[in-house]
Amino acid sequence: MNIAKMMQQAKKMQDNMKVMQEELAAMEISGEAGGGMVQVQMGGDRMVRRITIDPSLWEEQDKDLIEDLMVAAFNNAAQKVEEVAKQKQQGLMAGMPLPPGFSL
Repeated sequence: MNIAKMMQQAKKMQDNMKVMQEELAAMEISGEAGGGMVQVQMGGDRMVRRITIDPSLWEEQDKDLIEDLMVAAFNNAAQKVEEVAKQKQQGLMAGMPLPPGFSL
């Protein structure tokens, strides 16, 4: 493969990465814990946009439970964001002549 073609492909990949990052940032992904008692809305940019806590948790006044459920919901949302990002990255890199195991 010649250098000019490699540079052209690298530029295209860079442009595609920018588009992918913008698409991810615009996405809203939900994570939850406690059977939906705590829900977290997270953007693909991993910024939390909204937290919803079932009112019954406040009535029980179990601070430790609420904190644990919030951590679990955050982690669930972050894991989903990572999965979506990985899928988009694989689609972006399909057909590119890259070494095995190469990842952005």
